[in-house]
Parts: sequence; C-alpha cells; structure tokens
Amino acid sequence: MKKVIILIVLMISFTLITEVNAQCSMCRQAAESGIKKGETQGRGLNKGILFLMAIPYALGGTAFFIYKKNKRKQKTVEQ
Repeated sequence: MKKVIILIVLMISFTLITEVNAQCSMCRQAAESGIKKGETQGRGLNKGILFLMAIPYALGGTAFFIYKKNKRKQKTVEQ
C-alpha cells in the first residue's frame, strides 16, 4: 500500500514539475504561437493535456482499490 501511494505522489510531482509539449504539429504550432504572443492559450492547452492524461490514472487507481477491497471481503467470507 505504501508503495502505491509513493508511486502516485511521484507521478503527480513529475507531472507538475515538467512542462508538457503538445503532441500533434497543429497543436504545437498553436501553443508556441500563443506563448510567444504572451497569451495564455498555450499554457491552457498544456494544462488540458495534463488533465486528460491524469483521468485514466485516477480511474485505474480507483478500480485497483475497489478490487483490493472486494478481494479482502472474499477472504473473510471464505474463512
């Protein structure tokens, strides 16, 4: 359990520290031009990418904890 929490904290800290670049060439062009002009569009795009990337991890973590909880219940019922 401690290893899972440490892993989650490390993943979150790395995503907050590093700057994410847009993946497709059109998005990258829009992000770079927005940042050069001083607009917040490029920064917002990068934050949106981080948000969309975090949702599968959150769902996977939730599913993992539900699985572990159900497995513990099964062990107590069997005994």
